[in-house]
Amino acid sequence: MPTAPVIRIDVPGSFAWGVFHERHPKLIEQVLDALPYGPGERAAVKRLLTESTTGVLEPLAESAHDYAQWQEWGQDLWGRPWGEAPFLWAESYFYRRLLDATGYFRPGVWQGVDPFAPFKNAELAGSAVDDELAALSELDGLPASRRAEALLSSALWGNRADLSFRITAEAAGSAASDLVADDTAALWAELARARGGRICVVADNAGRELLPDLILIDHLLASGLAAEVVLYVKPQPYFVSDATMNDVLATVERLRASSSGPAEAIGRRLWQAMNLGDLTIRTHPFFCAPLPFDDMPVDLRTELAGASMAILKGDLNYRRLVGDQMWPPTTPFAEAASHFPCSVAALRTLKSDVIVGLDATTATRLDSSGTSWRTNGHHALVQVHLRH
Repeated sequence: MPTAPVIRIDVPGSFAWGVFHERHPKLIEQVLDALPYGPGERAAVKRLLTESTTGVLEPLAESAHDYAQWQEWGQDLWGRPWGEAPFLWAESYFYRRLLDATGYFRPGVWQGVDPFAPFKNAELAGSAVDDELAALSELDGLPASRRAEALLSSALWGNRADLSFRITAEAAGSAASDLVADDTAALWAELARARGGRICVVADNAGRELLPDLILIDHLLASGLAAEVVLYVKPQPYFVSDATMNDVLATVERLRASSSGPAEAIGRRLWQAMNLGDLTIRTHPFFCAPLPFDDMPVDLRTELAGASMAILKGDLNYRRLVGDQMWPPTTPFAEAASHFPCSVAALRTLKSDVIVGLDATTATRLDSSGTSWRTNGHHALVQVHLRH
């Protein structure tokens, strides 16, 4: 596969530059407002913000549990300006350092406290989730294919709109017009062909995005399309709202405690599926690595290789799947994803510059639209690469 420039954060005005110089300062303010961190933690967090925008990359303390691993990952970067690091690498390291600054790994009262938990908890407890759960009752009267379509659409768009919106015919038409690539038919056909296998789902965000993921997983199990589902989550807080095991448990409990009968039944089934091993939650340190999936270690690659399909959720997983590079948008998805160890489907709302797999007409239309179509979250894609 040909190469393309790796996205960096040192181009003023670029999306990646804006993440560090505009988004991160706001995030830091929100983190420090959300929990009553003491002077030491607050000062460390502010130092990180200064370092990441005007300083050089400093390694972790030698006492850090993952010091050796990060030394290897950053061997050519230490002491260089943050702006010279690849965007994916720098963003990952920023969140690793933020956990250090808040005391997440250090013995003490802040050890294990998720700095993003207040945001996740507020979203999961919100009225929008109540509406989403209540809308599940509307699915019962739909034909099986239409029901599956609504569930997949809800998982694809995440928190852009609730499930009740997804169910309507008007929404389906609107959503279709916003898809820049749509391999939905190929996805369902492959799931039917490989019926009864093991499906791996690599989660993205918690809250209103993990909720429809779990509801889709319930559908895969209940319909028999999957005999087993493995849900991969992050081993630690990451990228603000990325899902961890705590988030999975909180979301399943939200379903089980719902006053909506269908939601409560889904929660009960998911709980039982975890008891029986039909649904397994796993993690791996590599899911917080600053590297593309092409560099995944042998043990994780072997785990995924036995799956009938992996469904990768969200923007970050897409960046890691195809490489965080400025590919020509018409680069075939099959080329970019060919390294993945099993058949793979990407469900992604576009929130960063990377894109492959577009036809030339679509790429030209979007580029001439005068909008930030790659990053504004108004477009999505379903792309599939099959390995038989």
